[in-house]
Amino acid sequence: MFSISARAFFKPRLVKYFRYSSTKKKFEDVDVSKIRNIGILAHIDAGKTTTTERMLYYSGLINQMGEVHHGNTVTDFMDQERERGITITSAAVTFYWKNYQFNLIDTPGHIDFTMEVEQTLNVLDGAVVVLDGSAGVEAQTLTVWRQADRYKIPRIVFVNKMDRSDSNLFLSCKSIEEKLEVPVLCLQLPVIENGVLTGIVDVLTLEKITYDRSNDKLMSRVEITKKSDPELWEDARRLRSHLVDVLSTFDDSLANLVISSESFDITTVDIIKALRSVTLKQKAVPVLMGSAYKNIGIQPLMDSILLYLPSPSERDTHFSSFEENLCARAFKVRHDKQKGPLTFFRIYNGKFNKNQRIYSIQQEQTEQCGKLYVAYADDFKEVDSIGTGNIAVVSGLKYVMSGDLVTNSQSSAQKAKARMLKLTKKKGEIDEESVESLFGTGPRIPEPVFFCSIEPPSLAYQNALEQALTELQREDPSLRVTHDTETGQTVLSGMGELHLEIIKDRILKEYKIDADLGPLQIAYLESPVNKVTESLLTDTKIANNKQMVNVKLSLIPVEKSGGDLMKLDKSPDAASNIANIFPKHLLAIKQGIEVGVAHGPKIGSRVVNVEVMLHMFEVGRGTSESVIAATVTQLVQKLVQKSGTNVLEPIMHLEIAAPDEYVSSVMGDLARRRSEIQNVSVRGNMKVVEVMVPLAELMGYSTVLRTITSGTATFTMEFGEYRVMTAVDEENAIRSVRGF
Repeated sequence: MFSISARAFFKPRLVKYFRYSSTKKKFEDVDVSKIRNIGILAHIDAGKTTTTERMLYYSGLINQMGEVHHGNTVTDFMDQERERGITITSAAVTFYWKNYQFNLIDTPGHIDFTMEVEQTLNVLDGAVVVLDGSAGVEAQTLTVWRQADRYKIPRIVFVNKMDRSDSNLFLSCKSIEEKLEVPVLCLQLPVIENGVLTGIVDVLTLEKITYDRSNDKLMSRVEITKKSDPELWEDARRLRSHLVDVLSTFDDSLANLVISSESFDITTVDIIKALRSVTLKQKAVPVLMGSAYKNIGIQPLMDSILLYLPSPSERDTHFSSFEENLCARAFKVRHDKQKGPLTFFRIYNGKFNKNQRIYSIQQEQTEQCGKLYVAYADDFKEVDSIGTGNIAVVSGLKYVMSGDLVTNSQSSAQKAKARMLKLTKKKGEIDEESVESLFGTGPRIPEPVFFCSIEPPSLAYQNALEQALTELQREDPSLRVTHDTETGQTVLSGMGELHLEIIKDRILKEYKIDADLGPLQIAYLESPVNKVTESLLTDTKIANNKQMVNVKLSLIPVEKSGGDLMKLDKSPDAASNIANIFPKHLLAIKQGIEVGVAHGPKIGSRVVNVEVMLHMFEVGRGTSESVIAATVTQLVQKLVQKSGTNVLEPIMHLEIAAPDEYVSSVMGDLARRRSEIQNVSVRGNMKVVEVMVPLAELMGYSTVLRTITSGTATFTMEFGEYRVMTAVDEENAIRSVRGF
């Protein structure tokens, strides 16, 4: 419901100076309708952390603003973040603003840490997307926007860095409409005097907001009139009428008001109601502006979060099926030197108490919680209980992973699932598939594109390194740790060079292990060419026990890997045989298939885009599951060999921004890298080249680009797709991996 008094926010006044500070209340006192769970999302270096820092300062949580380049911000607390000036891990912080509670999460902008964003989006109610006013929508902005679309999260856009001479609000709005394909609702205009951003115009109230340079917490609202500021007044009136016009196409109530009054001159309260409704339905996006670094536009942004983004009671209403029981989702695990593993939860229903027992639906495991905390970045306040809609941090959990849904017990989970399924049939709020996924998997884990070996400095550190990797993998599901049985090496797989570099740095600084990382290698894949069917009989004796397995399988190439790797033959001939297979034997067959596709014949990479169909299975009495699995693995490898495979390589989407005079050099270099130019556009005084390039051609590209553009160009890279290689390129890849 629209419970906020807009008049309290936007009561017109001639000149008034006022100061905002935090509302000091007990954590447990806030009503759920006055909670906002929001994330800050953006491309790298758009100003997410600076914006977050200003919010904490104006709320009164901190008394002095930190700066990213000084390495003293609240949410970038890791050594690696402060050294590099980037956000690596998402940080949660709770603060208060105008009697409302913000649970805010600052997320990374670098593509190597996209998993942190994915985990966070899973539990947010709303988000603020920060744009660089001189660049508009950039590559990673598009990625996080699509991620937010998947979770249906209402958003506000904050166009930052409007103090720069090359920034342009209307070009940024145009890039939102063109690239993000969403209608824009521009709510503010910049006030520029002598080429300097001095304030903003509130289009809804027709007020000019200016800031006191001597006291950064003071700001003034002055009503603009045709007489006092004719040009600004005319621009604001025109934009206000356009805003009402656009809004009325999405909101019937506002459209009726426009028709009945025969004018676009609608009250601010009615416009705000329509804005809230349209934002929650994600039909259009409100756009605000300012400069976080120059302390302009932050308070109006915080007001807009209260006005237009939802409270927990307006989202995820289906979790009420848990009734009085707890329902919470884990979205982050962090290892603290003093407190041990800390698990971050978003509470959807019920209350989290310290020392309570919880049941993880995904892990099918009951655990005892330790202490309960509220997060303030890397500082934690201990509490006895935390209610619905909040972020809770729990110590002492060993098995709960990111994405797990937890409740009081197994029976309460089963009852809630039954109620939710019943609700879907009655109201059609969420479909049956969505219910299954809620009780199934967590966030989507992206495919790694790089891997390298890791070795301890000596055998004495072997156990310590294994423990460190176990903890890091639990914190970051996009980091994969595997053991290569052929070479005996531990292999790390990650999202990029920076990702693996940060992991090595953390192992050295946090765990005091000077681990040795092998050379980075590309994570190639293999895909089968032909459908083949074979059977295999194993009949042997192991320690006087007869072991007999007879199995028939088909290897079927598919367009894209999706659901289950193993399929059961449902034809009349096979149905009776398959129906009689014991569950433990089916599990052994599945394990055998997974091992069989782990290494392809050409390059030793995982085989994807494949399904394995089970036609027939016979087993002798007393045959062990390990023999069943080994037989199936042997047959799958035989099938893969017979089918033949293509090698797939990762193709990256590269976006390069360079001055015009260097573009021809950049394009010439790209032509030598098997690239496909997608688009060349103009962004301010820079040209932006969008291109698809194989990852193998981009090793050390940052150094090359810096050299050919005299350090003036920047680039961002994200994974695009896996693509079949040509015969010549495949031969080169095999040679680079195998060494011959």
